[in-house]
Amino acid sequence: MKSVAQRLLLSAIVIIGFSACGPRQFVKGSYDENVEGNTNLLTDKWSESDMQAAVRDLVAAATSNPSIAGAKRPPIVMVTRLQNKTSEVIDTQSITDMFQVELQNSGKVAFVDKAAREDIAEEYDYQSSGMVSRETQKGKGGQVGADLIMNGRLDSIVQEAGRDKTVYYKLTMNMTNLKTGLIVWTGQKQLRKMFKKQRVSI
Repeated sequence: MKSVAQRLLLSAIVIIGFSACGPRQFVKGSYDENVEGNTNLLTDKWSESDMQAAVRDLVAAATSNPSIAGAKRPPIVMVTRLQNKTSEVIDTQSITDMFQVELQNSGKVAFVDKAAREDIAEEYDYQSSGMVSRETQKGKGGQVGADLIMNGRLDSIVQEAGRDKTVYYKLTMNMTNLKTGLIVWTGQKQLRKMFKKQRVSI
């Protein structure tokens, strides 16, 4: 019968063997430029670090643009959509939500909620049904119209060569004047992440 020490040694050899034979994956990388804050580069997919870095820089660019910084009153903005042109499944709503929150907190713009329009219309109908006092009723014709429409697009390019992989993202955001149809601000944030394929233990 094998001793306890022999069994432990055999188990260790088996574990090491499995680890050495584990699959290679892109598990850790780096940006090709300095990115402030906490970074999550454990995945070669779009991450919260990418979103935070892109939104931070684009908000700074938008709020310093003359169409916003020089406005007599905070422009009213309506968010429409952010197109995902990458090969990944990405929650673009999270990107636009973060963008909206950061812009709103700057105090330089205000937002109308496109998604809430149906709920508002239903509430108007309810308030005019006689169930609500006239003093507190809200009716049609009092809403503030948007000045600018915000939309954007997320693109990516992926390149692999041997153990090396480069993932390039480009987030473009636009603000269009609703009256003239002219783009009054457009901003672009580019992120390039470089990864090396490493063996992963199983």
